[in-house]
Amino acid sequence: MAAVNPARSIEDHALIGDKRTCALVARDGAIDWFCTPRFDGPAVFCSLLGGEDNGEWRVAPRSGVRSSSRRYVGETLVLETTLTAVEGTVTVTDFMAPEPTGPCIVRIVEGVDGAVPMESTVSARFEYGRTRPWVRHLPEGADLICGPEAMRLVSPVHHRRVEGDMVARFTVKPGQRVGMTLNHHASHLPAPAGPDPEHALAEALSWWEGWSSRCPFEGEWREPVVRSLITLKALSYAPTGAIIAAATTSLPEHLGGVRNWDYRYGWLRDASFTLYALMLGGYTREAVAWRDWLLRAVAGDPEDLQIMYGAAGERRLEEWEVPWLTGYAGSRPVRVGNAAVDQFQLDVYGEVMDSLHVARRIGVEPDPDAWALETALMNALESRWREPDEGIWEVRGPRRHFTHSKIMAWVAFDRAIRAVEKSGLEGPTDRWKAIRQEIHGEVCREGFDTALGSFVQAYDVPRLDASLLMIPLVGFLPADDPRVIGTIDAIQRDLTRDGLVMRYADVGSEGVDGLPAGEGAFLLCTYWLVDNLAMAGRQDEARALFERLLTLRNDVGLMAEQWDPASGRMRGNFPQAFSHVGLVNSAWNLGNKGGAAARWAPAGSPVVAGA
Repeated sequence: MAAVNPARSIEDHALIGDKRTCALVARDGAIDWFCTPRFDGPAVFCSLLGGEDNGEWRVAPRSGVRSSSRRYVGETLVLETTLTAVEGTVTVTDFMAPEPTGPCIVRIVEGVDGAVPMESTVSARFEYGRTRPWVRHLPEGADLICGPEAMRLVSPVHHRRVEGDMVARFTVKPGQRVGMTLNHHASHLPAPAGPDPEHALAEALSWWEGWSSRCPFEGEWREPVVRSLITLKALSYAPTGAIIAAATTSLPEHLGGVRNWDYRYGWLRDASFTLYALMLGGYTREAVAWRDWLLRAVAGDPEDLQIMYGAAGERRLEEWEVPWLTGYAGSRPVRVGNAAVDQFQLDVYGEVMDSLHVARRIGVEPDPDAWALETALMNALESRWREPDEGIWEVRGPRRHFTHSKIMAWVAFDRAIRAVEKSGLEGPTDRWKAIRQEIHGEVCREGFDTALGSFVQAYDVPRLDASLLMIPLVGFLPADDPRVIGTIDAIQRDLTRDGLVMRYADVGSEGVDGLPAGEGAFLLCTYWLVDNLAMAGRQDEARALFERLLTLRNDVGLMAEQWDPASGRMRGNFPQAFSHVGLVNSAWNLGNKGGAAARWAPAGSPVVAGA
């Protein structure tokens, strides 16, 4: 069993990717997480969830790293890490090249100061860090083969085999550049030669600069907004248009706990939120690609709608535990797959309908098949909205009538009605309006607690829940409604730690989510609070909280799912699309509610998507 590797914090990592999969690069020059050939493929470098013997690719000075700094090159996903050793300084440029044979990691080492002895150690471990490959040496590198999978290492410096690893030792002087590539391919096919590193670098820089230049955001927050949009784009699966929730599995919400989930799939909810942020940024092509993926993924009986699918639309995402991995900082189990795939979550109907509604509003060409899908979903929702569900937080306790779920059912009917009235589509609006009114009345009656002066988590659970901050954001009630103001005040008073919003109170008690207590503040929920404050006219308070959130990003602008106020560290999977979605939306809100900090050049859709 591999020893636990506690040295690298979650925030020590940066992301590289090719819009098919991704890798995480640690501050010390190690790539310790890489799944191939897709986001949800088996990890080849997996020491992030175990120890060094579970696989990584480390490029660093042989004498050790005395200090390091890093940055993304401009508005791109090309990472440049500067490593200082006793002998001098080098930079390591990391990115992924979209090769036709499969994902390809490119690493370029350049001498900056002094003559620095370097070491490159490729410790490939296939099947989530379990299996050492068969190595076939080549004049320019090596083939690493394991069953159906293989990787070709191409390097101008010789890598020799040392105890199952491929190790090269070389020295770089100022101006010298050493480029290496690691290209995944199917083992039964001819191995790829790999791209020329310098040519691939120029192409990567050009592509990302071109993509980022389309963002219309202007002002002091452009850097965090564009970095978030780049991250969201990197979490999209280009071959199909799917949008992935996060790059990792099993990074814990609580150290040593069991809240370790696999987020490398396409949640309809997460994808809808992500799509909304991308559309705010002017990226309509992504909206069309996701809509087409959605049509394929959910094809079939609308009653069988799932909350998540694989990157190509797969339905079977069985959850299993990886016993040979010790987990991040000893947090077990490590999970692959996600059992929540079988849950009923009522809110996804609203999120899907809302995102397709916004797509039409910003000019995405209507598609008859898309509207046929939407009407089929509405027919299913008519008979299901009264059912209890597992809710937005995917509780593993009993189903309940969650207030947020009912609100999002209201959103679904509201957006369907607007599609008919504003976009000229056909549908039974009289029936939908009656149901919309019925849901609204029930939520205001059953979901509001007069003693608390606030909406509550579920009809039978008189507790606060951060998802209630969505009430004004989706247009269910205006931001100045006394019930909304009371909910905001109650959440600020009772559901925050160090000013950051927790998802809900008493985690793990009385079977609310069926899990032991313990997690950090949820960053997306705190961005929702920013939005609520801005919409309520509390602009200075909203801006101060937003700028506080910006300080919680790591040094290259990335965020995990949660933040632990006690330790001042990130928690949960990383980078998390939800968190970056929140940043983009809050920047839009602040820039369009009278704030001078930023503005969107064209007229965008308001956060109240149904307005």
